[in-house]
Amino acid sequence: MKILFAASEALPFAASGGLADVAGSLPAALGKHDDIDCRVVMPLYRSVAPNVRNKMTYLKDITVEVGWRKQYCGIYTIQVGKVTYYLLDNPYYFMRDGMYGFYDDCERFVFFSRAVLEILPALDWKPDIIHCNDWQTALVPVYLNLYYRHLDKFNRIKTIFTIHNIAYQGKYGTEILEDTCGIGRRDQHIVEYDGCANFMKGAIETADKITTVSPTYAQEILDPWFSYGLDALLREKQYKLCGILNGIDMDANNPATDPHIPFNYSIDNFGEGKAACKKALQEKFGLHQDGSPVFAMVSRMVGMKGFDLVQSVADGLVDRGIELVILGSGENQYESFFSDLCARHPGRVGTYIGFEPALSQEIYAGADAFIMPSKSEPCGLAQMVACRYGTPPIIRETGGLRDSIHDSTMGEGNGFTFAGYSAHELYEACCHAQDAYNDKENWNNLVHHCMECDFSWDVSAKSYEGLYNETANLW
Repeated sequence: MKILFAASEALPFAASGGLADVAGSLPAALGKHDDIDCRVVMPLYRSVAPNVRNKMTYLKDITVEVGWRKQYCGIYTIQVGKVTYYLLDNPYYFMRDGMYGFYDDCERFVFFSRAVLEILPALDWKPDIIHCNDWQTALVPVYLNLYYRHLDKFNRIKTIFTIHNIAYQGKYGTEILEDTCGIGRRDQHIVEYDGCANFMKGAIETADKITTVSPTYAQEILDPWFSYGLDALLREKQYKLCGILNGIDMDANNPATDPHIPFNYSIDNFGEGKAACKKALQEKFGLHQDGSPVFAMVSRMVGMKGFDLVQSVADGLVDRGIELVILGSGENQYESFFSDLCARHPGRVGTYIGFEPALSQEIYAGADAFIMPSKSEPCGLAQMVACRYGTPPIIRETGGLRDSIHDSTMGEGNGFTFAGYSAHELYEACCHAQDAYNDKENWNNLVHHCMECDFSWDVSAKSYEGLYNETANLW
C-alpha cells in the first residue's frame, strides 16, 4: 500500500499547530508496517533550517498552472527514518516569514494542491491513496477528479480528506474560482457553497473518504453548532465520514527521558519524581509550598479553549486553596485578566504570557492536575501529554477530549469530566479533583492509571491502516 500524505506543515521541518505533529508522527508509525510505504509532501518554507536544506536532494523542476499563471516548482526530497519527504520549492509563495496569514494564501495553496498532483509523473513512484489534510490541500481531490482522472498515472488513485478543524474551510469570493483556481464555470458548483468558494466543501464532495481527528468530533460536526455551516453537506455525505483519534509521540513526551524537566521519573517512581518537579515549578513561579495542589493550563488564550469559564472560577479556586499556573498567549482580555490575577494572588497564581516549549514540559511534569475546558476540541493533544506525565486532566466532554479522558469520580477513569459548557460545572469538576488529591492513596492510583494510558500513534496507525485498505478497495 502506497500512501502520499499531503499537508501544509509537518515536523521536523515546519510547524504551527497539531497538523504538523500528525504529519510528522502518523507516517512514521505507518512506516513500521512493512506493507505500507507512506511518504509526505509539503511546501519548502523559509523556516526550514539551513542544515536540513543542505541534506536535501534535488530531484527536478516542473511547471505548475495556477489559473492563467505558470509557476516554477522545485522538487526536493529527504529521508527521515523510514519516511520519504518531498518538499516543494517556490520562493515567491513560500520564502516568507511565516506560513499563513498572507493576502494571497488562496493562490499559495491552490499552487500547492495542484503541485501535489503535478509532481507524480516526475517521481518513480505512484500512490494508491493521497491523504489530504485541512483546507490547504482540499483542492487535491477536486483537481484529481476534474483534470487528471483520465490519465493512466492517476486513474486508480483514491483520496482521503481529514478535517482537523472545521472552523478553517478556505472560504473566498467566487471570483477566484476561474482566475486563481482554474476551475471553469461548468464545474464551479463543486467548490461553491453558500455564495462563496469553499475549498473544504470541494474536498467533502470529491474525496472517497472523509475523516476527522476523533470519533466524537465526527458526530459533532453534523450539528450546526459545531459545523460552521457545513452540517447539511456532511449529513448528506455521512456515509463516507469517520473519526480516528490522533496520538502523541510517546518518546518525545516521556518523563523518564525528557531533558526539559528538572527530575526524570517513570510510572515506577512517579511519587518522588513528580514531587520534585512540583517543587521546582512552584519555585519558578514564586508559589507557596504549603501542600496545596497545583492546577495548570497550557493553551492559546482564546474563548474556544474555555478561558471565559476559567476566568469566572479562578478566584473561587484560589480561595479553595488551589494554586494556578497558566502558560499561553492570545486575546488581550485573557492575557490582562490572568496577569492581574497573578498580581492579586501572589504566591497562589503563576502566569507566563507567551509560549516556551521547555516550560510547557515543566508544567506537565510539575502540576497536579491539568485544566482543559474547551468549548470545542477536534482532538486535543495536551490532555494526552498530561496523562503521559501523570497529571490527571479536567476536561469538558467534547471532541477528542471526550474520547480520551474518562471520569474517575465514580471509579475507574483517567481524569475529571463535565458535560455542559458552564462555569459551575467546571468549578464542580475542579472541586472533585481537589477532593481526590487529598485522598493520597486513591490519587496515586489515578496518576498511575493516567501514565498507563497508551496514546501512541501506533494505536491510531492500526485504525488508519484499516481505513486505507477499505478505501483502496472501494472501486
